[in-house]
Amino acid sequence: MTAILDIDLLRTFHAVVRIGKFSAAAEHLHKSPAAVSVHIQRLEAVAGGRLLNRDNQSISLTLLGKRLLTSTAELLRSHDQALADLHGTDLAGRITVGVPDEYAAHVIRDILPTFSAAWPNVVLELRTGPSHALRELILRGKLQTAVIAQSQGNIGPDTQLLMATTPVWVGPSSAALTQHDPLPLAVHALQCPYREAMVQSLKASGRRSRIVLESHSNQAVKACVEAGLAISVIDRAKVTERMQILEGLPVIPDHDIVFMRNPASREDEAVELLAREMQRSFRM
Repeated sequence: MTAILDIDLLRTFHAVVRIGKFSAAAEHLHKSPAAVSVHIQRLEAVAGGRLLNRDNQSISLTLLGKRLLTSTAELLRSHDQALADLHGTDLAGRITVGVPDEYAAHVIRDILPTFSAAWPNVVLELRTGPSHALRELILRGKLQTAVIAQSQGNIGPDTQLLMATTPVWVGPSSAALTQHDPLPLAVHALQCPYREAMVQSLKASGRRSRIVLESHSNQAVKACVEAGLAISVIDRAKVTERMQILEGLPVIPDHDIVFMRNPASREDEAVELLAREMQRSFRM
């Protein structure tokens, strides 16, 4: 019998990869961990091999898993687009969306065009800013939704996990600034979770530091590091060729990237659909 790729199995697989843990993926999918494991096993049987390497802490993709993830991303997107074309084009509304600048390109380029094509009568208004400022706007009712970076373990009733991210210390590829005393830092504005993690970890380790740059702009922080003026903390996935990951500095705990909504938007169908598109499109 010809093998068939079940959409439900693929959605479970993508959720596990995106979230990084079976238990968290099960909670997100409203399934039991055992059901998630069964889905992965059934998909592996269809794929003809192991898709994930697993341990108690995390999962990683096998070569076969990477191939399946890449080859089925568009399939899931097309499936959902087809359903939207059949059932959802009459949906109308307006959504205000906040995004930190480091994720703005991904949201603008990879998520919003697909959403707008599926739901052409939903008006989207985008605003960028630091995570703490976007959170405040949500709480004040000035924004309906926002993508926010925060420390792990703070998933509330109005937040949905998009992915986990690993912060790393970085410096310029051409200089060894970790030998400087005090350490020169490029930091984001006050209340940034990475800034707080940097300052607290250095204080706990007894390392002295001084601030060379303070900015709301992620691009300014990265430029300061690449220019050899300072070190900083950024997402591992955002490290550029002109940077190097620094060893010997305090470990910064993983953070979560979440989709947060104003409580008044809990029952908004358009917001719920946008949340689903965000969750599908973010990758670890």
